[in-house]
Amino acid sequence: MPIKIPRDLPAYDSLARESVFVITEDRAKSQDIRPLKVGIVNLMPTTIDTEIQLLKLLGNNPLQVDITFLKMGSHSSKNAPPGHLEKFYINAEEIVRAKLRFDGLIITGAPVETLPFEEVDYWDELAQIIDYSQNNVLSCLHICWGAQAALYRRYGIPKKPLEKKLFGVFPHAVKEQDNLLFRGFDDEFLAPQSRHTACDRDAIAANPRLTIQSETPETGVFIATAREGREIYVTGHMEYDPLTLDREYRRDVSKGLPIEIPKNYYPDNDPSKAPIVRWRAHANLFFDNWLNYVYQETPYDLGDL
Repeated sequence: MPIKIPRDLPAYDSLARESVFVITEDRAKSQDIRPLKVGIVNLMPTTIDTEIQLLKLLGNNPLQVDITFLKMGSHSSKNAPPGHLEKFYINAEEIVRAKLRFDGLIITGAPVETLPFEEVDYWDELAQIIDYSQNNVLSCLHICWGAQAALYRRYGIPKKPLEKKLFGVFPHAVKEQDNLLFRGFDDEFLAPQSRHTACDRDAIAANPRLTIQSETPETGVFIATAREGREIYVTGHMEYDPLTLDREYRRDVSKGLPIEIPKNYYPDNDPSKAPIVRWRAHANLFFDNWLNYVYQETPYDLGDL
């Protein structure tokens, strides 16, 4: 699926080198189809890395996807390159004022999970976007802290601190093989995890509007859904590239933070060896399935959502 992004977005050249199908605005205007409109609320400090990771997964189908990057206007990023957010992003609250609608919306994780939700400096703005997406987005995909935040905002489900960071690549089971999100999945699949907190599993299970689609005793709830796929909550990071966990591990070691070697990641548990990637196929399949679901269910006129 070609993704429509600006030619001068830094991610463009990286994606092109890896043969990810990208399309410029001029080329998109010559195609007589309605592209899927997907917004990405990028809350990660690794701004460009996260863009590349998600765009790789969204650029793998025969339909055009029109990408809009959204940022929190109430938060000043210290890690994005100078001028990058101003050039390529719009403030998320502007979609509410302009009454913009999306076929799909992705809300990423953020390094704020140890804070109470209300103490995050952009919480009010993010809560507004979560509320707005309820009736103005066909399907919203929430990742890691983004999933925790939306479960708390919509259902009052709390997060709980873990005894130690859940860190590494873990096996996850599929509970409902006939769910469209898991079409083509094996019974068990691997996915990265990197978090200090977990959603309250009992609270999720007790809510009749939520369905647990994937969980294991080691990681807890991995994927939950609501409204027949219009809300998707993923507590891990299927989008991570091969070296993301490695960078996180070495960053924490250099800061003298208590961090264990990421589990099931380095050969022989040896950080001097290059990690083995074992989650990429299922990550691509999951995002393909999500986009195909959105394509099949979305109205041609987004005003009919």
